[in-house]
Amino acid sequence: MSTKIPSLDLLVHELSKLPGIGEKTAQRLAYFVLRSGDTFAKSLSHALLQVRERIRFCAQCFAYTESASLCAICESSGRDNASLCVVEEPSDLFRIENANAFHGLYHVLHGSISPLEGVRPEDLKIKELIDRVEKRHATDAPIREIIFALNADLEGDTTSLYLAKQLANKNVKLTRIAYGVPFGSDIDFIDRRTLGRALENRVEL
Repeated sequence: MSTKIPSLDLLVHELSKLPGIGEKTAQRLAYFVLRSGDTFAKSLSHALLQVRERIRFCAQCFAYTESASLCAICESSGRDNASLCVVEEPSDLFRIENANAFHGLYHVLHGSISPLEGVRPEDLKIKELIDRVEKRHATDAPIREIIFALNADLEGDTTSLYLAKQLANKNVKLTRIAYGVPFGSDIDFIDRRTLGRALENRVEL
């Protein structure tokens, strides 16, 4: 949907590359930037540049941080060092943190194994995870439990099974977050896969 204005068309094109943003939404966003004046455009540009220049990976868990080495979670003395939660993306870490139900440490894989998309185990932070577990086990503060908090899809299942095999002889408890019926939902609208998982993961009352 060209506007015949090269600079505006370029902005629409770049915005449409964002996840979940179609061309029409990108066009609305571009017009919003135009209507907002110079101050907003400069602030937005500054924020984008700051993100690219300042944010890097944590040297231990590979989440995002502005620190030169470890992120705030890895540096915290109040976390449970014996529990490690493995997630696919940094955004998953922040969602779990917002739930305020886990108080251990994290490890971000930066994706999941997907042969169809050419994503192999060596493309992820799997070796770093295994090295981390082995290094901790050589100390007096080993990791006791690893929780897989991966997506409930084929790629997540494949990655969990692969990790379980790689960690099978590391003397660590391996668990996976439960999947099932969302809180407050009607069972009539639950898909078969989710309902099956809910039955498999049932708990005793």
